[in-house]
Amino acid sequence: MAVAIAHPGAVDHHDHIHPEPEGFVAKYIFSIDAKVIGVQYMVAGLLFFIISGLLAEVVRTQLLTPTGLIVSNDTYNAVYSLHGSGMVWMTIIPLVTGGFGNYVMPLQIGARDVAFPWLNLVAFWMFPIAGAILFTSFLVGAPDAGWTEYPPISVQGPPGTSLWCVAIFLIGISSTLTGINFLVTIMKMRAPGMTFTRMPLFVWAQLATAMLNMVATTALAGALLALFLERQFNVPFYDPGRGGSPLLWQHMFWFYSHPAVYIMILPAFGIVSEIFPTFSRKPIFGYKMIAFSSIAIALLGFMVWAHHMFTSGMAPWLQLPFMILTMVIAVPTGIKIFSWMATLWGGKIEFHPAMLFAIGFLVTFTFGGITGVFLSAVPVDLHEHGTYFVVAHIHYVLFGGSMFGIFAGLYYWWPKITGRLMNYKLGVWHFWVTFVSFNVTFLPMHWLGLEGMPRRVAQYRPEFQFWNDVASVGSFFLAASTLILLYNMATSLMRGKKSPPNPWGARTLEWTISSPPPYYNYKTIPAVLKNPYNFGEPLPYLGLDPQVDEDGNAPAGQTPHPAHA
Repeated sequence: MAVAIAHPGAVDHHDHIHPEPEGFVAKYIFSIDAKVIGVQYMVAGLLFFIISGLLAEVVRTQLLTPTGLIVSNDTYNAVYSLHGSGMVWMTIIPLVTGGFGNYVMPLQIGARDVAFPWLNLVAFWMFPIAGAILFTSFLVGAPDAGWTEYPPISVQGPPGTSLWCVAIFLIGISSTLTGINFLVTIMKMRAPGMTFTRMPLFVWAQLATAMLNMVATTALAGALLALFLERQFNVPFYDPGRGGSPLLWQHMFWFYSHPAVYIMILPAFGIVSEIFPTFSRKPIFGYKMIAFSSIAIALLGFMVWAHHMFTSGMAPWLQLPFMILTMVIAVPTGIKIFSWMATLWGGKIEFHPAMLFAIGFLVTFTFGGITGVFLSAVPVDLHEHGTYFVVAHIHYVLFGGSMFGIFAGLYYWWPKITGRLMNYKLGVWHFWVTFVSFNVTFLPMHWLGLEGMPRRVAQYRPEFQFWNDVASVGSFFLAASTLILLYNMATSLMRGKKSPPNPWGARTLEWTISSPPPYYNYKTIPAVLKNPYNFGEPLPYLGLDPQVDEDGNAPAGQTPHPAHA
């Protein structure tokens, strides 16, 4: 139980609480409040999600016929390149770190804000600027070498490829600054008594993600700078004819981009780790194993990048260790999956939309993880690397994983963010339309890949048409499912029922204050006495006594203040 009681040394004076800014611009545009910045990330991220999703619908419409339906081959290449780039860098990463991280993490550790509020503001504004640069590259010739932009194609690509370099470089700086900010916040601003083994699992996930953002993004920044210099100033980093190496890009790109998979999925792990115990009315099973496995995943994520390069001519003796390490990284992920299943087992499960999306996450991400184990085997990867099997795998991991986690978190924390409830039935409809249409869209791509259909092609052999048509129809329903969410959000904001501070009976600190929270989060910094997932205790009371020591323990002979439900 997260018992929230004032620490005797806590800041409890109004003169230490900064006044709320006045005026629309100061309050909502250039705010340094982490909660407002979190909402800004969410709004911008959902906007870029819609844009990137519409580009995906162009791809699927094109593939309704073997000869291509609506765009030229060059335009198709640009569309799928910006679809992938927009989903990865402008949607998932900003939503799971900048959005939920900024809004929820400081509340969960009992802090009034992040460690560096102004740095947080700067990091946010780099994000929409980067998104604008990325998508306006269509005006000068959008990048056309895929979201990975492999040289030599990217070196010779359209002018928009240079804008792509600038956009991704900016979002990389933003992610790095956010990682530094979150790491310092978690290490230095936890409430009294919140030891590492009392931190909510979402905070553990953000801690591991912050470490990845700080280290991995530097490799991508170096690769992008080199590509930009080669394109604009003819510096031969990747030109083999002048001493460069195209493989240098692959090594630097995947040294970032495989950890980036965990940057996108670890916060989603944290989100569902909050939802499963709340809606099954049980303590989380294996709290420490889930927490420590996040750090293990972050460390192992740096050791497996070259499994993306098995087809690049890598020496066979070097393929073996990367194959083994890639299989090993499934172990800490498996620990989480079995812990979540054990949490659900025997619980009093409430199938709220947040819980439905969390369960959907468990199903689809596990399936994507299994196909990832297949691709980690060198003989399998050599056959499937350039096929639709890989397209199916990455979408089961990133949409079935990260986006399902984002939807789950949105339904879960929506009352805390807005003070209003979303419509339950619309949420259930949103889940089922999304879950079914997602599987109709991407499940057939597995056997399309096994049958030999290459990815990143605007035209294909006629024998592949049937399952491409099935996938395209599924994608149209998947796009329509987003309309249900947007309608639910809009009606909730306009006339939704007001939410109590803790509508779900959750146990972490953010639910002990009003919905939405006040500007300063906590008038009195709370103290934490126990692990926050014990559902056998009533809701903690935010009181002024008893006295607690620096670790949040009540002195001998004293008992905690009576808890109020």
